[in-house]
Amino acid sequence: MIQPLIKPDKNLFTPERRTFLKTLTCGTAGAAFGLAGCSSGMKSAASLGSGAGTAGKTSVAVIKGDDRRENILTAMEPFREKIAKDIQGKQVVIKLNCVGQNGHPLMVTPPDAVRAVLDFLQPIYDKQVIIAESPVQNKNPEKTFDIFGYRPLETEYNAVCVDQNTIPVTNHWILDKNLYPQQIGIIDTFLDPNNYFISVTRLKTHNCAVATLTLKNMVMGAPVKIISKKINEKAKMHANSRNNKSPKMINFNMFLMAHRVRPDFSVLDGFVGVEGNGPADGTPVDHHVALAGPDFVAVDSTGAKMMGIPLSDIAYLTYCADAGLGQGEPSNIKFIGEKPEDHVIKYKLHDNIDWQMEWKNDLILQDPEI
Repeated sequence: MIQPLIKPDKNLFTPERRTFLKTLTCGTAGAAFGLAGCSSGMKSAASLGSGAGTAGKTSVAVIKGDDRRENILTAMEPFREKIAKDIQGKQVVIKLNCVGQNGHPLMVTPPDAVRAVLDFLQPIYDKQVIIAESPVQNKNPEKTFDIFGYRPLETEYNAVCVDQNTIPVTNHWILDKNLYPQQIGIIDTFLDPNNYFISVTRLKTHNCAVATLTLKNMVMGAPVKIISKKINEKAKMHANSRNNKSPKMINFNMFLMAHRVRPDFSVLDGFVGVEGNGPADGTPVDHHVALAGPDFVAVDSTGAKMMGIPLSDIAYLTYCADAGLGQGEPSNIKFIGEKPEDHVIKYKLHDNIDWQMEWKNDLILQDPEI
């Protein structure tokens, strides 16, 4: 059961700060953070964690096979009519996941996974598709698309690779290391309602949030990072400092961001997953699965369970499910193709998983940096 986000200490919180925290998800503060409004029927913190929010029934395709490209195509096929309708008049954007600071192809979205999505789109979309990433590499970030083999897609399809760190930003709000509101620069591409995002990433473990899935690929890609100007808004999402190193903070900030930034369609490539010390130093898992669907909570929570990770262990997804941003209750998900439970492989989690699970504990700030 999820505990309250913070455990107040009267010696640490000023009256003004307590007022801000009280209104975090209500009224003016709730509007500033882009959260849904409050009502007398809101859940208490003690009732969180069931994954049974207010989202309706949905579908997730689960495919098992020996060809990555074919798996993803097959997983997307049941949603062809819906996608064809939803992308009309929209700019389609495929969001990659490119961590791999050392150029390790295992850690990124495989080019063939993107090819599968482009194959699917060709008959139903006649505009140029944007292949997007906001590179995190500290060395030669401008070469990300070349290093990982995405450039050939520009000649094979009507597609273009675009470094999102070159796009203007708009400031929004998250929490800082001492639970104060702070502005964060979000790339405008992610905020444009005329864009239709397909998030494509591997099943992959993580060092702060247990697993990288399609929502995390979006919300952590949205903040800008420009090495040459020493700008790194992504770091703000972690909200870490000497006195606050709780994993609760990155998870809660991802939840806040999900109210503005989330995929329109989710694709999980589990042909070869990543276990252990992801997102940059993991090891391969031959899983040979693919998942797809329009509900990121349903897709991501199903993918996590196929990695042997319950939804209740992933904070940001649990928050989203409880807030009704997607469906986390398996009984409300129609599974197309394979039964997820028939293809579970228990992934080895990151070495620091015990620390990551501290998100379930109360948060007490000591010696706040004021």
